[in-house]
Amino acid sequence: MRNTAALRRRLTGPGAGASGLAAVLSMGAYCLALAIHGTYPFGSRSRAVNDLGNQFVPYHAHLWDLMHGNTTGDLLFNWNSGYGAPFLADFMAYLMNPFSWLVGLFPRDAVNFPVFLVTLLSIGLGSAVMTVFLGRLHRGSPWLRALLAAGYGLCAWVLNDGSPDPMWMWGLVSLPLVSLACDWCLREKHWVLGTLAVAVAWAGNFYTGAMATIGAGLVLLLRLLLARTAVRERLRVLGRAASMVTVGVLLTAPVILVSLKASKASQPAPVAHYDGPPGLTDYLAQLLPGGRSDHSMPNIFVGVLGLLLVASLPFNRKVRARERIGWYVLLVLVALSFVWTPTILLWHGLAIPNGSPYRAAFVLSGLLTMAAWVSLSRRPDPLALLGGAGLTALVLVLGSGHSSVRSSTYVLVIAGGALAVGALWALQHRRGDRRVRRAVGVALTLGVLAGSTYSAYWATVIRDRLDFFKPRETISDRSLAAYDLIQQADDWPAKRTDPGPHEFASNDPLLLGGEGGAYYSSYLPKVTAQLLHDIGAGWYIEGRHTLSPADPVGKALFGVTTYLDSSSAPEGFTAKHAAAAPLVTVHPSTGKPDTSSVWTRQESLLGSKVYEVPALAPTAGPAPTLHGSSGWSIPATPKGGTWTTFGGSCAPGSTAYFYGPWFNGTVLGLGAKFTSYGKQPMTAMPIRELGTVPADGKVQVALQAGAAAQVPAEPVGCLAPGALATALGGLTGATSVDSSGHGISGTLPAGSRGTALLSVPAAQGWECSVDGGAWAAPQSVLGMIGLPLGGGASRFSCTYRTPGLTPGLAVGGAAAAALVGVALVTRLRRGARGR
Repeated sequence: MRNTAALRRRLTGPGAGASGLAAVLSMGAYCLALAIHGTYPFGSRSRAVNDLGNQFVPYHAHLWDLMHGNTTGDLLFNWNSGYGAPFLADFMAYLMNPFSWLVGLFPRDAVNFPVFLVTLLSIGLGSAVMTVFLGRLHRGSPWLRALLAAGYGLCAWVLNDGSPDPMWMWGLVSLPLVSLACDWCLREKHWVLGTLAVAVAWAGNFYTGAMATIGAGLVLLLRLLLARTAVRERLRVLGRAASMVTVGVLLTAPVILVSLKASKASQPAPVAHYDGPPGLTDYLAQLLPGGRSDHSMPNIFVGVLGLLLVASLPFNRKVRARERIGWYVLLVLVALSFVWTPTILLWHGLAIPNGSPYRAAFVLSGLLTMAAWVSLSRRPDPLALLGGAGLTALVLVLGSGHSSVRSSTYVLVIAGGALAVGALWALQHRRGDRRVRRAVGVALTLGVLAGSTYSAYWATVIRDRLDFFKPRETISDRSLAAYDLIQQADDWPAKRTDPGPHEFASNDPLLLGGEGGAYYSSYLPKVTAQLLHDIGAGWYIEGRHTLSPADPVGKALFGVTTYLDSSSAPEGFTAKHAAAAPLVTVHPSTGKPDTSSVWTRQESLLGSKVYEVPALAPTAGPAPTLHGSSGWSIPATPKGGTWTTFGGSCAPGSTAYFYGPWFNGTVLGLGAKFTSYGKQPMTAMPIRELGTVPADGKVQVALQAGAAAQVPAEPVGCLAPGALATALGGLTGATSVDSSGHGISGTLPAGSRGTALLSVPAAQGWECSVDGGAWAAPQSVLGMIGLPLGGGASRFSCTYRTPGLTPGLAVGGAAAAALVGVALVTRLRRGARGR
């Protein structure tokens, strides 16, 4: 009964109310800022992705489909993207924030709203949990804790780094949550609950969970150094914390091992380099709210109130000198760790991230909030407040002239700082007057709300001006019409319906359904990227974002019989149809396939020769240089000069295609003129149609290059009328094909020999059986799944087994057993003491 009463008091007492206030303040300020700016959901739909991240709305649409049984795949495998790709690692990376699962409660055509809620609710929960932890860090007014926690909930990292990537927002919750678990270790209680807290942090997003654990561990070390306890007791606390974190992390072993295996098999990320630390004054300027730097910087501000109180800490004589020094040393060391390459690697899992190298900045924002509370909880006197105001003014002066310090910064710091100093002074000197306390509380609360709204508004305005944050219409009337068109035409697994031409998002197949080649993921298998590149499809980000083939042979190889086209309907789409190979075909055993060019690679998979490849020769313009099979080097075209021109011949009436994946410039030939944006190895352009070969059979291609460029040795292929149809008509397909969430099976013509070729990338994890035989990994035929049929076979079955899942479940199960064992022993000991 006493425990029940204590729990009731905790849930209904001032601590709970303060946590609620922090959540309401932070979420309210965020919503107000978006509403003033006119951003979704308070403005036009098309601006939604400006704050939600264009990549992640399709992932949540796919999660909706999984929840409602509206897709062909399951959690293990995704048939919609990349012509079949593993999915569990993507689910764990992008959709494990518990708030993501709210998507199933909303209509699919409003999927961007629950994605907005992921960010909003993470802000609220992070602020609430931080309020609780600050109370464990030091006793003091719960309402003042709430004001500081609200600043943490809308710190610069949230506004600039976290909100465009909803899965990272769980890190905002993880830092105070793991810090709370470490506090329980310090007090030698709740080991089981603390272990579960660590597991929740890592499972929600293990990337930010690891950062939060490092930050919480540093705070625990500082508290132990400051504690007046024996060394033996401190070591016992460290051992307790180490065991808690170890078991908590092991509970998430399925997440970690699956992700590590998927990362190892994925297309490598572009190599990132750290450009070096920012200048001291530029770094200090990031403490000032109301702005954003034009270049990559640690986004760390926590609002005017938090900044003022952190600045007041050195002057607050009510805090022990040792404690003041300890907190400032911790803040400086963590700040320095963000700009030193070895520690940047430590924060980011031993890899310099692409994009901002300061993704762990929320940890420093959390530490600033804690340091601010260390000062506020001891009620700084006027001298400390004046010292803090002076130090804040110094930072403002030093930061002047840097891009992150704008007019909004001056307004916020000067007006907000004056209000905060005055309110805190009144709170200190008139604390016995209830009316003054209430008036000051209201003033501070409104000040924090106004300041947070102002900061969030200007961060949104500034971010909206940046090119890489320009939104596209993820959910719109056009995308909904495209979705309906795809759903009507889809007939998987008899054939594929490709949702190209990639109009709405980086992951249109997840957003629209169907079965396309496009996929944007950190875990995109290398074999998928290489297969699509080898047959002439385009890619971005060095193959981490693949596209569907744009040519008829490429589409046919993957069984695409229907695809979307917007070229003839700019305001909408039409569904175009074409003949294609069956999903499963039987090919006679042949020697090593010809991989000398994109044309021969396509023919090898098709099993027939369909291209005529002209022998091109330079005819005009700056002379190119042929480097054997490596290709032609194209010199830069002089301004106003003649373009480099190639000439050759093909059969009249055939259709000529150009392939220059890395060419950057303009291509002109047979009536076609287009710009190519290739950049090796970042951006690969697909095979493009030039036009119909005239009656004289001459094929001329002119290239204009702004700088030296490169094209393959055989950049042109001609497809004769009817050649593809004839080749497709000669194929032997499976008599029936069935697919499950992560499997595919079918029957073949009786006694089939040679190799059964499945137009599915041969990603690591596939296991297949022929005629009920032993399960084994299939062969890779230029990247596609190939099944040797031996002396004759009539059926096959393949299933995808996620690498790392089985050992992950075993390790996680063992950790869970250990956790249950500790819980039982603890309960028995308590019972024995009670007797």
